[in-house]
Amino acid sequence: MSNRSDVVQKEAETTRPVDPERVALALAAMPSSESIEELAQIFGLLSDPPRMRLIIALLRGGEMCVCDIAAVSGHRESAVSHALRLLRAHHVVRVRRSGRLAYYRLDDSHVRMLLDLGLSHITHVPVAHSTAAH
Repeated sequence: MSNRSDVVQKEAETTRPVDPERVALALAAMPSSESIEELAQIFGLLSDPPRMRLIIALLRGGEMCVCDIAAVSGHRESAVSHALRLLRAHHVVRVRRSGRLAYYRLDDSHVRMLLDLGLSHITHVPVAHSTAAH
Protein backbone atom coordinates (compact mmCIF):
# COMPACT_ATOMS: atom_id res chain seq x y z
CA MET A 1 0.00 0.00 0.00
CA SER A 2 1.44 3.39 -0.96
CA ASN A 3 1.60 6.26 1.47
CA ARG A 4 0.35 9.78 0.88
CA SER A 5 3.74 11.18 -0.18
CA ASP A 6 4.02 8.48 -2.88
CA VAL A 7 0.59 9.44 -4.22
CA VAL A 8 1.49 13.15 -4.23
CA GLN A 9 4.78 12.38 -6.01
CA LYS A 10 3.02 10.32 -8.70
CA GLU A 11 0.45 13.10 -9.21
CA ALA A 12 3.26 15.66 -9.56
CA GLU A 13 4.97 13.52 -12.21
CA THR A 14 1.82 13.54 -14.38
CA THR A 15 0.95 17.23 -13.92
CA ARG A 16 1.89 19.75 -16.60
CA PRO A 17 2.69 23.10 -14.98
CA VAL A 18 1.11 26.33 -16.18
CA ASP A 19 4.19 28.33 -15.15
CA PRO A 20 7.28 26.08 -15.51
CA GLU A 21 9.67 28.84 -14.38
CA ARG A 22 7.81 29.35 -11.11
CA VAL A 23 7.66 25.59 -10.59
CA ALA A 24 11.42 25.32 -11.22
CA LEU A 25 12.13 28.11 -8.70
CA ALA A 26 9.94 26.46 -6.07
CA LEU A 27 11.54 23.07 -6.67
CA ALA A 28 15.05 24.53 -6.45
CA ALA A 29 14.20 26.10 -3.08
CA MET A 30 12.46 22.99 -1.73
CA PRO A 31 14.16 21.65 1.42
CA SER A 32 15.22 18.01 1.55
CA SER A 33 12.66 15.36 2.43
CA GLU A 34 14.45 14.89 5.76
CA SER A 35 14.15 18.62 6.55
CA ILE A 36 10.47 18.63 5.66
CA GLU A 37 9.89 15.59 7.87
CA GLU A 38 11.72 17.26 10.77
CA LEU A 39 9.73 20.48 10.32
CA ALA A 40 6.47 18.52 10.26
CA GLN A 41 7.49 16.81 13.51
CA ILE A 42 8.16 20.18 15.16
CA PHE A 43 4.78 21.54 14.08
CA GLY A 44 3.20 18.28 15.24
CA LEU A 45 4.72 18.81 18.68
CA LEU A 46 3.44 22.37 18.73
CA SER A 47 -0.05 21.32 17.61
CA ASP A 48 -0.89 19.69 20.96
CA PRO A 49 -2.74 22.22 23.20
CA PRO A 50 -1.40 20.84 26.54
CA ARG A 51 2.19 20.99 25.23
CA MET A 52 1.53 24.47 23.85
CA ARG A 53 0.51 25.60 27.37
CA LEU A 54 3.90 24.44 28.66
CA ILE A 55 5.73 26.20 25.87
CA ILE A 56 3.78 29.44 26.37
CA ALA A 57 4.50 29.22 30.12
CA LEU A 58 8.22 29.14 29.30
CA LEU A 59 7.87 31.89 26.70
CA ARG A 60 6.16 34.21 29.19
CA GLY A 61 7.73 33.07 32.46
CA GLY A 62 11.26 32.25 31.39
CA GLU A 63 13.21 29.38 32.93
CA MET A 64 11.10 27.34 35.36
CA CYS A 65 11.20 24.03 37.18
CA VAL A 66 8.72 21.26 36.39
CA CYS A 67 6.56 21.97 39.45
CA ASP A 68 6.21 25.66 38.51
CA ILE A 69 5.39 24.81 34.89
CA ALA A 70 2.75 22.38 36.19
CA ALA A 71 1.27 25.14 38.37
CA VAL A 72 1.08 27.54 35.42
CA SER A 73 -0.25 24.99 32.93
CA GLY A 74 -2.70 23.22 35.24
CA HIS A 75 -1.27 19.78 34.39
CA ARG A 76 0.17 17.10 36.68
CA GLU A 77 3.94 17.17 37.19
CA SER A 78 4.30 13.69 35.66
CA ALA A 79 2.48 14.80 32.48
CA VAL A 80 4.59 17.97 32.34
CA SER A 81 7.82 15.97 32.74
CA HIS A 82 6.80 13.60 29.96
CA ALA A 83 5.92 16.46 27.60
CA LEU A 84 9.15 18.30 28.41
CA ARG A 85 11.23 15.19 27.65
CA LEU A 86 9.58 14.99 24.24
CA LEU A 87 10.11 18.71 23.59
CA ARG A 88 13.73 18.43 24.72
CA ALA A 89 14.37 15.52 22.34
CA HIS A 90 13.29 17.78 19.47
CA HIS A 91 15.33 20.79 20.66
CA VAL A 92 12.29 22.91 21.53
CA VAL A 93 13.36 23.24 25.19
CA ARG A 94 16.60 22.70 27.06
CA VAL A 95 17.23 21.70 30.66
CA ARG A 96 19.53 22.91 33.42
CA ARG A 97 19.89 20.84 36.56
CA SER A 98 20.37 22.35 39.99
CA GLY A 99 20.53 19.74 42.71
CA ARG A 100 17.36 17.67 42.48
CA LEU A 101 15.50 20.20 40.35
CA ALA A 102 15.43 20.44 36.58
CA TYR A 103 14.85 23.90 35.12
CA TYR A 104 13.54 24.20 31.58
CA ARG A 105 13.67 27.06 29.11
CA LEU A 106 13.01 27.50 25.42
CA ASP A 107 15.96 26.21 23.44
CA ASP A 108 16.75 29.22 21.26
CA SER A 109 15.57 32.44 19.69
CA HIS A 110 14.10 30.58 16.69
CA VAL A 111 11.58 28.84 18.95
CA ARG A 112 10.68 32.18 20.57
CA MET A 113 10.30 33.83 17.17
CA LEU A 114 8.05 31.04 15.91
CA LEU A 115 5.84 31.31 19.00
CA ASP A 116 5.73 35.11 18.90
CA LEU A 117 4.72 35.03 15.23
CA GLY A 118 2.05 32.42 15.92
CA LEU A 119 0.61 34.43 18.80
CA SER A 120 0.70 37.58 16.70
CA HIS A 121 -1.06 35.77 13.87
CA ILE A 122 -3.97 34.57 16.02
CA THR A 123 -4.59 38.06 17.40
CA HIS A 124 -4.24 39.74 14.01
CA VAL A 125 -7.45 41.20 12.60
CA PRO A 126 -7.14 41.55 8.83
CA VAL A 127 -8.19 44.85 7.32
CA ALA A 128 -11.09 44.40 4.90
CA HIS A 129 -10.16 45.18 1.32
CA SER A 130 -11.91 48.20 -0.08
CA THR A 131 -14.39 47.44 -2.85
CA ALA A 132 -14.26 51.02 -4.10
CA ALA A 133 -12.40 51.65 -7.36
CA HIS A 134 -9.04 53.39 -6.97
